[in-house]
Amino acid sequence: MAESNDGSPKAGVPDVAGSPMPPAGGKDATATAAAPKPAPKASARYGRGVRQAKPPRPSRSARHPAVTVLSGIFTFLLFLAVGGGLGAWYAERAFYAPGPLATEKVVNIPRGSGVRDMGDILEREGVISNALLFLAGQRLARPDASFKAGEFVFKPGQSLASVIDTLASGKMVVHQVTIPEGLTSQQVVKRLMDNELLTGTPAVPAEGTLLPETYQITRGQSREEVLKKMADEQRRLLATLWAKRAPDIPVKSPQELVILASIVEKETGLAAERPKVAAVFVNRLNKKMRLQSDPTIIYGIVGGRGALGRPISRTDIATATAYNTYAIDGLPPGPISNPGRDALAAVANPPRTKDLFFVADGTGGHAFAETLADHNKNVARWRAIEQGGAPAAPAAAAPAPAAAPNAGN
Repeated sequence: MAESNDGSPKAGVPDVAGSPMPPAGGKDATATAAAPKPAPKASARYGRGVRQAKPPRPSRSARHPAVTVLSGIFTFLLFLAVGGGLGAWYAERAFYAPGPLATEKVVNIPRGSGVRDMGDILEREGVISNALLFLAGQRLARPDASFKAGEFVFKPGQSLASVIDTLASGKMVVHQVTIPEGLTSQQVVKRLMDNELLTGTPAVPAEGTLLPETYQITRGQSREEVLKKMADEQRRLLATLWAKRAPDIPVKSPQELVILASIVEKETGLAAERPKVAAVFVNRLNKKMRLQSDPTIIYGIVGGRGALGRPISRTDIATATAYNTYAIDGLPPGPISNPGRDALAAVANPPRTKDLFFVADGTGGHAFAETLADHNKNVARWRAIEQGGAPAAPAAAAPAPAAAPNAGN
């Protein structure tokens, strides 16, 4: 508002410089300035009369389906790791924990059994508690282990890990089979066939190719395998003896050594006598005398069956066969038995004697003689023993054509 000269405002004159211009339309400036601004409209969404801030919107990455899937997988793997750790801890404890077996036990694992079959057998026999845990333990701990069939000894409280080690070791229960010296190959096979621990039906090996001894066997082992071992042992021994033989023995080959040893084996069951009997036959061969051995008569009649089942008759002695050394010169065409170590060694290195004869002496052994006259005395003494009388002084005996070394046996 304008002022007068005395400083009072001039009535009715507007202050152009200090007052605002009235708005277009002619309304009073004072009224216009005093009029309040209209209040903002209340939002029905955020509340009446107050403007509220909107919540933050989630990021696009957080709402992406791939994130959700990955989060689920991670959670699953986490639970899986925890569960797997607990499972591994439990499996390890069970694998090395003492087993349920209370006393030592022998368990037979049949041939053809798989790992699952073995687990079932061991669980049924009370060696382990769980066949499935056995299967898992084998596949995880010993995947390269080769399990064999046979009999195994398990100790009381043996852990699952130890049971698997036992099967993988192949240390089975060992049995023995004894093959006496002097059996034919046919008799050896029969003896093996009578052994219920062994399996298979082998062919009869060639005569004289087996070494009679006591052999270790396991349940379920094949008879063919046992025969092969006997043949291998005989070949090794024969090679050693032949290399160390006496240079003047009248045998020309290892086969001839076996032939003569087989006769020695059948003539006496006493180990101490085998060198003496071998010396008699060596001396007779060197003198071109027939061996005249009773066991060769028997083999010529019955072959590999071995036993005649009756005493030798005069007809048997007189009947010529390929093996009857009363009828043939020198050695028969093949062995008449499977000789043992002592008989083979006796022929390879016989003692130096002059004996040409021997006959049974009634004590299980033989009486040896250098001359026919002494031999006839020994024969007469044996005849008296056979008849149950006291030994008698021998009468003058008619000389035999070549006086059998074991006449009367």
